[in-house]
Amino acid sequence: MAESTDDRMQKIVSLCKRRGFVFQSSEIYGGLRSAYDYGPMGVELKRNLMNEWWRSMVHSREDIVGLDASIIMHSDVWKNSGHLANFSDPLVDCKVCGERFRADKAPKAEPGSPVVMTMADKGRAKAALEKVQALHEGAPEDIKRDGKTLVGATVAERGYVCTNCSSPFLSEERQFNLMFRTSLGPVDPVAAVIDTVKAAVAAGDDEKAVRAKVEATMDDSSVYLRPETAQAMFVNFLNVQQSTGMKVPFGIAQMGKSFRNEVKVEHFIFRSCEFEQMEMEYFVEPGEGPKMLQYWKDARLNWWKSLGIREENLRLREHEEDEQAHYSDGCYDVEYAFPWGWDELEGIASRTDYDLNAHSTGSGKKLQYFDPQKQDPETGKNGWRYLPHVIEPAAGATRGLLAVLCDAYDEEPGDADGKGARTVLRLHPRLAPIKVAVLPLVKKDGMPELAREIVQKFYAAGINAKLDEQHAIGKRYARHDEIGTPYAITVDNDTLQDGSVTLRMRDDRSQKRIPLTTAVDVVTQALSQA
Repeated sequence: MAESTDDRMQKIVSLCKRRGFVFQSSEIYGGLRSAYDYGPMGVELKRNLMNEWWRSMVHSREDIVGLDASIIMHSDVWKNSGHLANFSDPLVDCKVCGERFRADKAPKAEPGSPVVMTMADKGRAKAALEKVQALHEGAPEDIKRDGKTLVGATVAERGYVCTNCSSPFLSEERQFNLMFRTSLGPVDPVAAVIDTVKAAVAAGDDEKAVRAKVEATMDDSSVYLRPETAQAMFVNFLNVQQSTGMKVPFGIAQMGKSFRNEVKVEHFIFRSCEFEQMEMEYFVEPGEGPKMLQYWKDARLNWWKSLGIREENLRLREHEEDEQAHYSDGCYDVEYAFPWGWDELEGIASRTDYDLNAHSTGSGKKLQYFDPQKQDPETGKNGWRYLPHVIEPAAGATRGLLAVLCDAYDEEPGDADGKGARTVLRLHPRLAPIKVAVLPLVKKDGMPELAREIVQKFYAAGINAKLDEQHAIGKRYARHDEIGTPYAITVDNDTLQDGSVTLRMRDDRSQKRIPLTTAVDVVTQALSQA
């Protein structure tokens, strides 16, 4: 029987906790919605993934440099970038089941078409029918209960239904800003808000006027946790260009945490309020954007393939015109076939000169690039001063980690008696949290001491190794298969006699004897060729 997508995802989530990849944050207090902690294996896997991105983007190219900007920036950055006014999602509540969701992510349905509302059980369906009848919307007398479903309702003019129960009885859409706001400095914004509200109520202000006054009161001390790393690269464009002498085309790369107060978090770590990004802004001459967009969309797809992700699980999808941001003239998504379906791993967008223009106008500073070798197309004279256009490959590190785990997860059946069955993470060796496990066969006869010496040699070579002497050798192999360790070295009686060790390969479980003195070189070569 085919494995359901929910079952597979549950197995991956279970393995993540059992083997120390991902824990629910604050778990002993009941956990915190959409917050996760990366355990000993998870932090290594995420670090390895991000290091691979940095190596590919920065350390392997002459035309890209790095940046590590502050998470908290001047609020005018977000005002002029458009985030304060426009960085919001259309929020809707279901009047039947209470589900809150984004309207743009809701299931589409033809207005006027019949819809079946599905509840968890008959009791909830009965309660839902009573709610619908109390709403007096449409023709509730035509709506009947059939077991745990309600039939007879039709889709409203808005053309979508509840993501949870398929109800067409929904609240009005309202915009929900995704940015986290806080206060900077020795201020008490709560006291100031209370005083403002008291004065506004005493003056007889309506709700809209009160809200406007409260916003004005909070503005002086308000700052925001960044919802993306990109804006810091735009406002630092001249700082980076002038301090390094970079010439267009060139890029600025940054990795780091971003924060979005998502309407709905879902799919484990795929969509959460705190996440890590790997973004790069590539500055080009006006007119060069379409060509460089084609280059970067292919380059980024190939990078994900280079991590060992199966080609059939990756695809490029060009955005439809109605999907594109107002400032973009082209965008592609690298998508992965997650257990729940195709979803975005990375976006590659042509942002034109929108961001540099917005910050130049908002700050009063000219964020232009001057090329003394180029002719100005308007004047015909040598020396061209212009606002560069930008191509932005923006990847999610946490989404990438989940994609890598989903792609690597495998279950091998055993024989007729179940012997030999195992769960294995077929991680690319460069991504594996532990590169090599060193296993003394028994905890005596000097084997643990010799194994520890081998581990130290791997450390000296810059290879993350792990001494593991707990439980039987078979259980230790199984444990390292589950965390994706590609190589295992076993120290046994023969090692003490002839100086050889057993090298075991994770993927096919093959074994061979190699001289102890060559163990580090053999593993180093295998990693370099992976």
